[in-house]
Amino acid sequence: MVAGGDSGAAVYDAALKRRQAMMGASGPMALVKNFKVFRIALFACIGGILYGYNQGMFSGVLAMPAFKAHMGEYDPFDDSADQTKKGWLTAILELGAWVGTLLSGFIAEAISRKYGVLVAVTVFVIGVVVQATAQSGGHDVILGGRFVTGMGVGSLATIVPIYNSEVAPPEIRGALVALQQLAITFGIMVSFWIDYGTNYIGGTTLGTQKDAAWLVPICLQLFPAAILFVGMIFMPFSPRWLVHHDREAEARKILASLRGLPADHELVELEFLEIKAQSQFEKRTVAELFPWLREQTAWNIFKLQFVAIKSLFQTKAMFKRVAVATITMFFQQWTGINAVLYYAPSIFKQLGMSDNTTSLLATGVVGIVMFVFTVPAVLYIDRVGRKPVLTIGAIGMATCHIIIAVIVAKNADQWASQAAAGWAAVVMVWLFVIHFGYSWGPCSWIIVAEIWPLSSRPYGTSLGASSNWMNNFIVGQVTPIMLNQIGYGTYILFGLLTFMGAGFIWFFVPETKRLTLEEMDVIFGSEGTAQADFERMEEINREIGLTAMLQGLGGTSSNQDVEEKKEKVEHSHEG
Repeated sequence: MVAGGDSGAAVYDAALKRRQAMMGASGPMALVKNFKVFRIALFACIGGILYGYNQGMFSGVLAMPAFKAHMGEYDPFDDSADQTKKGWLTAILELGAWVGTLLSGFIAEAISRKYGVLVAVTVFVIGVVVQATAQSGGHDVILGGRFVTGMGVGSLATIVPIYNSEVAPPEIRGALVALQQLAITFGIMVSFWIDYGTNYIGGTTLGTQKDAAWLVPICLQLFPAAILFVGMIFMPFSPRWLVHHDREAEARKILASLRGLPADHELVELEFLEIKAQSQFEKRTVAELFPWLREQTAWNIFKLQFVAIKSLFQTKAMFKRVAVATITMFFQQWTGINAVLYYAPSIFKQLGMSDNTTSLLATGVVGIVMFVFTVPAVLYIDRVGRKPVLTIGAIGMATCHIIIAVIVAKNADQWASQAAAGWAAVVMVWLFVIHFGYSWGPCSWIIVAEIWPLSSRPYGTSLGASSNWMNNFIVGQVTPIMLNQIGYGTYILFGLLTFMGAGFIWFFVPETKRLTLEEMDVIFGSEGTAQADFERMEEINREIGLTAMLQGLGGTSSNQDVEEKKEKVEHSHEG
């Protein structure tokens, strides 16, 4: 253990102990206790539901005859026709989201998290409105609209969690991350069942089905978006953003209001000084590593994220972290989860569910099992560890893929007489989604967030997210072509890649459960990075009076407490 960071962590430890003594309950109970906090949690959910709904809704729309009638060769009626363009209809959203993710860090820092969310929702709504004109505009407006919507979704998926983690008190941050993940799977589940219901508008066949069948699911997104927009107008600025931009008096006032305490209360002062310490730490890190970007101009903020990401590739130890983050996200997407979420009705049709309503019903079950099986991960991930959960999940998913491949290979031409085989394959798809729900869904994001030292966490996490969206785009693009051209080979490919993912996690990714930042450095071979971070932090704590305040409160800590607190430090700055 490196001694240098201990006293820096001890300050955090004393701060946390002091806050817990004053605050009482933490975790989910704290959400209920404080209405302001509950309101913030609700916002975390709306952002997540929008994101999830958008991911799931389009799969059912693609299967609707009334929608196909407007799409021409982009969504052909004949399943054996060329499917290349169908991939573009789906995947262009991911391309937009990738662009949105790259821009969102800059937007959130330059104009504030609050205004960043308002801009992202506006872009999202414009995209949805454009898609709603597809009755007359056909596939071109769906392509354009989905790209714009994607930019909004990508930005929201990045900015909303940052905002929530910065306005929420530390004792519920963990519960908020969990809620966000649940809200996404809830959004997917709701979208599947709305598709199932609207599919009956007018009728379920070409000629009888009304355009409302696909327009309603697309336009319904406007309601949660409007709630998020209007609600955000009344939400405060992030106190952390205000401190970072030298608006300290305003930050103190907002912090007091959010906590429902007087501005001179000990708890408010404590949290304010912690925020200030983190802000000073980031500014000094930039001044030391990138002195030419230390002035906080909009152009410098924009350049900083690219310069900082480039710096991650320049040392062997950091490159190892880059490899873990980007390859983990590569394997998360190549499990085939989004192939299932985007094309579930088409996949179920290929598995013998010839009736569109039956395939939409089977898709609805996908949404339910994914939602239900994300809950255990949220509750138990910190006890079990990342590696066993990810490895078991990957082996389970890969096995399901191989079994589906065998069933399809044997029965592809005789589903009508082999209904039981078709249902067996459908059950395997459900089982596959269960394995994803408790493992790679939440855990891959946790690893990507926690392997970085404090000074490079925002850039490292955005690199992981950008790998996720880019691979998401490729999977969305090639899945219909693969299902059309190589049939059961699609499942073999996903299965083999997922087995490789299990091997990658088991042999190349270290277990990160309960590791301190220094221990993470030893594992990745960059000893001293976290130590230097903690030393810089300790110096700032002394300068701004946080150390003195805690010593005045009688904050002392044992060595074991220091270890525990460093772990808390990692998680509390994930946002």
